[in-house]
Amino acid sequence: MRRDATFRDSVAAALRRFPVRAVPDGMHGRAAVALVISEAGLGSAWGGLPRHAHWSTEAALILTRRAPHLRRHANQWALPGGRIDDDESPEQAALRELREEVALDLPPAAVLGRLDDFSTRSGFAITPVVLWAGDARTMVANTDEVASIHRIALDEFLRPDAPMLEPGPHAEPVLRMPVGDSWIAAPTAAFLYQFREVCLLGRATRVAHFEQPDFAWR
Repeated sequence: MRRDATFRDSVAAALRRFPVRAVPDGMHGRAAVALVISEAGLGSAWGGLPRHAHWSTEAALILTRRAPHLRRHANQWALPGGRIDDDESPEQAALRELREEVALDLPPAAVLGRLDDFSTRSGFAITPVVLWAGDARTMVANTDEVASIHRIALDEFLRPDAPMLEPGPHAEPVLRMPVGDSWIAAPTAAFLYQFREVCLLGRATRVAHFEQPDFAWR
C-alpha cells in the first residue's frame, strides 16, 4: 500500500464521511492519541524486526514501545499521545505529544480527521486523531516515555487473522490486533482496528464495546 497523495486523499475522504461518536470525559480526564501515516522507511517493523533493507515509500503507522521504567503500562505497544491540556483541542494535543515523544513536528494541516472516542478501563476518554506525515526521517525517542519507535506497514493490519477476539470478563470480547508473532491489546488495538476498517476498507465499524485485557484496567 503506497503512501502517496491519492491514498492521503482517500483516507481524508473516508474520515469526512465517518460520523464520529464522542464520549464524556473519564474519571481521570481526556487524552488524545496520534495515528500517524508515514513512509515505511528503513525497515517497516513488527516486533522490532525490520521488513525492508532499503528506504520504502509503502505506507506505515508510527507506534512506540513505552519506556520500561514507567509506572503504568511499561514496555507496552502504544500510539504517541497523552492527556489533553485545558486550553487544547484533541488535534493540538496529538501534535504536541508527537513533538514531545518522538520529536516529530507536524503542522496543523497534517490532521486528516478523527475516529471514535474510546473510554478506557483506566479512567480516560481518548480521542484518536489521524495525521499525515512525510518520510519522518528525523524521529528521536524521548527516553523519559519511549523505549523505541516502530513503523508498522499498513498491510500488517489487513492480515486475515485480525482482529483477535477472546472471551472477556463481561459480555463483550477482548480485542487484540496481531503484529508479527505478537499482538497489541485494546485500547491501542481498538484504534488500529477502527483505522483499518474506516480508513483502509471504508467500513463504518464501531469499537467502543470491545473489552480490554486485565492489565489495561490499571
